Amino acid sequence: MSKPRQSWRSVLYIPGSNARALEKARELPVDAIIFDLEDAVAPAEKENARKSLFAALNQGGYGERARIVRINGLDTRWGHDDLDEIADGSPDHILLPKVDGPGDVAALARELDARPATAGTRIWAMIETTRGVFSAAEIATSDRVAGLVIGTNDLAAEIGCDPGDDRMPLLMALQSCLAAARMAGIPCIDGVFNAFRDDDGLRAECEQGRRLGMDGKSLIHPAQIAICNDVFSPSAEEVDLARRRIAAHEEALAAGQGIAVLDGQIVESLHVNRARVTLARHEAAQRTA
Repeated sequence: MSKPRQSWRSVLYIPGSNARALEKARELPVDAIIFDLEDAVAPAEKENARKSLFAALNQGGYGERARIVRINGLDTRWGHDDLDEIADGSPDHILLPKVDGPGDVAALARELDARPATAGTRIWAMIETTRGVFSAAEIATSDRVAGLVIGTNDLAAEIGCDPGDDRMPLLMALQSCLAAARMAGIPCIDGVFNAFRDDDGLRAECEQGRRLGMDGKSLIHPAQIAICNDVFSPSAEEVDLARRRIAAHEEALAAGQGIAVLDGQIVESLHVNRARVTLARHEAAQRTA
């Protein structure tokens, strides 16, 4: 598992057509923003949304927050226009919806490289179709892919399942995407929690996502940020344990031993590697707090 340089605990969707939200986002304690030109924007507002988003990106002021733009699919009548309009706004990443396979990523990469302002821009892929789930490994390891976002609503609709509170019907898909992301050394962001006034439900789903291994969660409302950041940040106890495991292992190595014992448990190199990831996530979260 690669060590994170950027924190991805909270990834907030903001409609490109909502000028007030675009302004407010500059002050929100969120790690990344998905500026949405797709589902959150009505067809009649697509053109205005592009112009508003272009102006907001050029104005700047989003600090350390990663700026990701979700365009419409290239197979729609809006996708290419999205790229033409926002290219000079220099987003950090482009998020492509409904990625079915590596060919979709390659097609977007060609479009980005055809525009000087976006040549080399990294791509995030939304996995929200059954084809995408079964192609997740090929998508994640495609050139230019920097992360995966799971679209659980669309995925559940295509499967025809009711995820329920425990999301058991989606676990295979969630774990497949996670395994693909880990193989590629890129972040994997969990899907949204729809009931934005249900704090207990949000916390439970965030905790499930963290136990599964998600790097963070996509959000639909600023009210969800605090809980998400809290759950996906290493706790003080986890940070302390990570530091003590590293110290114990280094002491054992200095004594010519391959493993250490800490608090009655064996500490091997795999535990140390995990401890270093925990500390890296703690440091990344501190930078974007």
